[in-house]
Amino acid sequence: MKTVRLALLGYGNAGRAFGRMLERKKADIRRLYDAEVVITALVTGSRGSLFQPEGLDVAAAEADLAKNGRFTDDSGMDAMAVIQSGAYDVLVELTPISIRDGQPAITHIETALNLGKDVITANKGPIAWAWRRLTDLAAAKGCKFYYETTVMDGTPVFNLASETLRLCTITEVDGILNATTNYILGELEKGVSFEDAVKTGREKGFVEADPSMDIDGWDAAAKLTALMNVLMNAGLTPNDIDRTGIRDVTAAEVQAARARGMAVKLVCRGWLENGVPKGKVAPAEVPMDDAMATITGAASIVGLTTDLAGKISVIEYEHKPEIDQTAYGILSDLARILAG
Repeated sequence: MKTVRLALLGYGNAGRAFGRMLERKKADIRRLYDAEVVITALVTGSRGSLFQPEGLDVAAAEADLAKNGRFTDDSGMDAMAVIQSGAYDVLVELTPISIRDGQPAITHIETALNLGKDVITANKGPIAWAWRRLTDLAAAKGCKFYYETTVMDGTPVFNLASETLRLCTITEVDGILNATTNYILGELEKGVSFEDAVKTGREKGFVEADPSMDIDGWDAAAKLTALMNVLMNAGLTPNDIDRTGIRDVTAAEVQAARARGMAVKLVCRGWLENGVPKGKVAPAEVPMDDAMATITGAASIVGLTTDLAGKISVIEYEHKPEIDQTAYGILSDLARILAG
């Protein structure tokens, strides 16, 4: 039985949910892939890091964090030290996203690939800013590089395109990709003011303390860029997307649209115009009989228009705990690596 070692950069909610899910599925992994998966490193930004090349006791690490708020047996190693140690087979990049430039995650991934390591990332920044460069590097080094979680969590959008839409050319993508704006627009439809919707959303955990990246459309633009880069080989960055957020949308506008049988949504769309990739994120009125009108809260949808199979849409519905959808995306990428 082979041993596959993972190093996790970032150990927040997604990393911890993945660790728990991995533990639950270890017997299945042994049976299906003849592999024993161990975690050799856990790196956090503010709670220390653990590093044991022979494999960590993840349950003990969880208990340590819960009790002390940080790793008491801190290795003192930062992300780059762990990457350069080489004591892993798969780097799992889970650090917080920088929508503005994709760093330092891009450097983390490049360094690991140059060392001949496979990489999984849940960070959309590198896919939005450097997908082509990283993909070419992975191919040159004979490494696997997967990123299913970067858009719609664990919903198999990229796998759908690569594994089941063979020989299809994707000519357009569209969808609703940001939960925060979904929630706020839903509250506006009820007559709640924008400010009160944000405040209540914070209290319920739907809205970040600083929601500007969501409200101003940056998160949606990064996800659209990732979709277009992977599915359409667009070679774009978020700066190339025509982006308008929902900051200026009012309850009166949303309610007036509903009275006309329309729903206001932050719609993402990418297409080819005379062979040139174009992308747009902006509030738009959607007919109530359109699938996009049904997307609320943490749900999301992606539509893929193809030359051979027409349009196919995938919906990710709300699931509790929501973080398990992200954890599953990481696990599914790991399964692809294990399958060879």
